[in-house]
Parts: sequence; structure tokens; C-alpha cells
Amino acid sequence: MERFTNNRLFAWLVYLILGLTALYLLLLIKPIIIHIYVFLRAVLAPFLIAMIISYVLNPIVSLLNERKVPRTIAVLLIYAVFLASLTVVLVNAIPMFMDQLKELNKHMPDITMQARSMVNDLNNSSFLPESIRTGIEKSLYKLEKQGSDAIFAFINNIGEMINVIFIAFIIPFLAFYILKDFEVFERTLLTYVPKSHRKHAVRLLKDIDHALGSYIRGQFLVCVIVGTLAYIGYLIIGIPYPLLLASVVAVTNIIPYLGPFFGAAPALIVASTVSIKMMLLVAIVNTLCQILEGNIISPQVVGRTLHMHPLSIIFALLVGGELAGIVGMILAVPIFAAVKVIVQHIFAYYVRRKTI
Repeated sequence: MERFTNNRLFAWLVYLILGLTALYLLLLIKPIIIHIYVFLRAVLAPFLIAMIISYVLNPIVSLLNERKVPRTIAVLLIYAVFLASLTVVLVNAIPMFMDQLKELNKHMPDITMQARSMVNDLNNSSFLPESIRTGIEKSLYKLEKQGSDAIFAFINNIGEMINVIFIAFIIPFLAFYILKDFEVFERTLLTYVPKSHRKHAVRLLKDIDHALGSYIRGQFLVCVIVGTLAYIGYLIIGIPYPLLLASVVAVTNIIPYLGPFFGAAPALIVASTVSIKMMLLVAIVNTLCQILEGNIISPQVVGRTLHMHPLSIIFALLVGGELAGIVGMILAVPIFAAVKVIVQHIFAYYVRRKTI
């Protein structure tokens, strides 16, 4: 019996059985987990957004604080500059954005008809198999219905809009208190760590900040720059709904590798209802934006990378997308990078203990 218990293969077999049992039990209570996840996501989402904003702005607040400006005054100064800039942008952009959204919803059936006409032309040429043509027609009909329903619900769902406005209203207050007492939160967090491990905890937090700091802060600026370039490009080529489509490019650009494809897809769909030439122009604009982003903007703004293998990043994107959609894909890479640093520290800690 002792020969089996000391066997490495036997130990791995036991771990595998325990893991499969745990996975089976998790599948049994999946509905409960989903309800808890939805509840926690709704409650914690404002705090998570406020923490990200605080993390991005904290270096500026700390810089002002080092120059004898109290943290509260520093936060208020940043808020004043930010709100003034945001007000100017939103006053001009929101009416244009909503008009384009309503116009897109109004013309969605016409856009779909034109796209379906292009598909019919392909059908007449007998270039595609029957099954593929039928699938494309069904997909176009489904896309029209889902897009129209989503836009209509966004514009007309008063309860949802009030909830979004409430969250948008409360986030600045949460971020203000987190920024004001950022150092207090750090010290309070460390008090819960045993004294013998505090040195390692501080090093862990510094490594996580080193891994994520420039990436998170720089990525916001990169998205704004790429979105602005896309908007200018869309205006030049004359595609409909340039602000709406450029906003999609800006938001999705934060997703590594897959983001540019997601961002270009809506513009290509709209361009396909205009002409083949417009599709080529849209492809050229997005390609130029990505060339500039990859070779000039990101190296200058973000600087260093997360030192993660592309396969690891794609795996993180798939998991994040499955758990929380687009938001999950946006947060997947930073969270995965932080978890990677934590796992590395845990392994290093146990290696040190074994050598002692």
C-alpha cells in the first residue's frame, strides 16, 4: 500500500479525480453561481470602474502631493480639468452620436436590403454553395433584428438609461474617495498581512504595478488617439455614421489582436451597403490606423509590453469573453497579467521555503 501512496503517478491520479469531482459539483450548482455572479457584477461594477480610474489617476495625484498640494485639492483640481474637458466634448459629441444612432436605426432595414441584394447577386452567379448562401441570408436577417432591437432598446428603455446615468453619477464620487485615501487603503491592506510576509506583499504589489502601470494608463490614451484617427479617416472617405463607427474602433482597440477586427467589422458592414470601393477605403483606413498604432503610437505611449505570449493572451481573451462579453475581454489581459505575477511570487515563495 505504501508503494502506491508514494508513487507520483498515483498522486497525480488522485488529484485528477478530485479535480473532476470538484468540476462536477460546480456544474451541479452552476445556476446558483450564475445568479451570484450577476448580482456581484451589478453591485461591484461601479467600484471596479472607480478603482481602475483611481489607479490611472493616482500617479498624477501623487506627483501633485509631492509638490505640497494636499491630496484632496489635487483630486479636485484633476476633476475640475477633466470635467471641463469632458463637458466640452460631450456637449458637442452626444447630440451627434444620438442623431447618428437614431439614423442608423431608421435606415437599418434599407442597409440590410442592400446587403441582401449583394448576396442575391452572389446567388445568381452560383459562386457559393446553396447552404452557405442560405446561412448568409439567415445571418443578415438575424443581424438586422438584433441590431435594430438593441438600438431601439437603448434609446427607449428609460429604466436602463436611468440605471446607467446613476452608475455614471456615482462612479466619480467613489473614485474621489479612493484617490483621496489611496495611501490609507494601501497601509490598511498591509495591516491584515502578517508582519513576516509584509515585505513580500509590498514587493508583490510593486511587481504588479510595474507589470500593469504603463499598459493600463497608456492604453486609454492609445484608444483615444486611434479612435480620433479613425474618425478623421471616416470623415475623409465619407462613410455614413463616422462618429458612431469610430467610437467602436476606439473602444475595441483596447482588446489585443482581436480588437481591430471587432472595431472594423461594423464599418465594413455599413460600407458594404454603399459600394465595394467604400469597403476598400474602410479597410485601408483601419489598416493605416493599426500600422500607426503598432509602430508609432503604442511604443511611444505604452512603452513596455506585458511580456505575455500571444497564446496566453488569446486564452485570456476567450475566458474573459465567455465570462463577461466585451467588458471581460477588455479586462482579461490586465487581470491575467496580475494573476501571472501572483503565481510567480507563490512559486518563488515555496521554492525559497524548500531550499531553507
